Amino acid sequence: MIRIAVANQKGGVGKTTTAINIGTALAATGWKVLIVDLDPQGNASTGLGINRADRVRSSYDLLVGACDVAEASIPTRVPRLDIVASTVDLSGAEIELVDMERRAHRLDIALSEAPAGRWDVILIDCPPSLGLLTINAMSAASSLLVPLQCEFFALEGLSQLLQTIEQVRARFNPELQILGVALTMYDRRNRLSEQVAQDVRACLGKLVFETIIPRNVRLSEAPSHGMPALIYDHRCSGSEAYIGLARELMTRLPRPERAAA
Repeated sequence: MIRIAVANQKGGVGKTTTAINIGTALAATGWKVLIVDLDPQGNASTGLGINRADRVRSSYDLLVGACDVAEASIPTRVPRLDIVASTVDLSGAEIELVDMERRAHRLDIALSEAPAGRWDVILIDCPPSLGLLTINAMSAASSLLVPLQCEFFALEGLSQLLQTIEQVRARFNPELQILGVALTMYDRRNRLSEQVAQDVRACLGKLVFETIIPRNVRLSEAPSHGMPALIYDHRCSGSEAYIGLARELMTRLPRPERAAA
């Protein structure tokens, strides 16, 4: 089972939008997908139409050992796509985890108990910080998908993220790899967007996906309707870009036999 953390400590770069649309695209091609909403804001849960009243078990319960991942998972309206939702309880989890045994590996332990064959890939939507929740995600993941906004401060944040990745490799998860960097919120009218894209490619080379996610109103509208953009409007430029990104991403992943069939 493949585990991918969608991470960037900077907020508003498209982590949640990337997680739910990539998850939807993978599910549409036959993969069995689980999204773990590890952000206390719960935007991935809301964006997939999970009402707060339906979040009986959550990622908080998973981290503190109150339930297993099968109990916490909720089916979404997208076939083959499940989610472990987030609740407000998660906002205090970092404080509670400090005194727990193996505090940086709580999510890894929980996901290791997932029923065999239940999911092919798990996408972990991280909060906009480099705290204990994100450390748990990186410790549990086999690889990282990094959405990077095409703005000046994104490069500064990327440097900090790369340092954190090296620290996690050294202390918690030596197998952690960067699956790829996805350039998001690209504005073709803005010369700075193109300059940032060029600088990132010069720095990271082939780690950067060819597909670029543009700024798109429909991507922003979709969560308010409780659905991924790929379902809300599959013909908009944002949805088409995420379909292209998903195709690229799949070439970097081992394809499950079930999905291949």
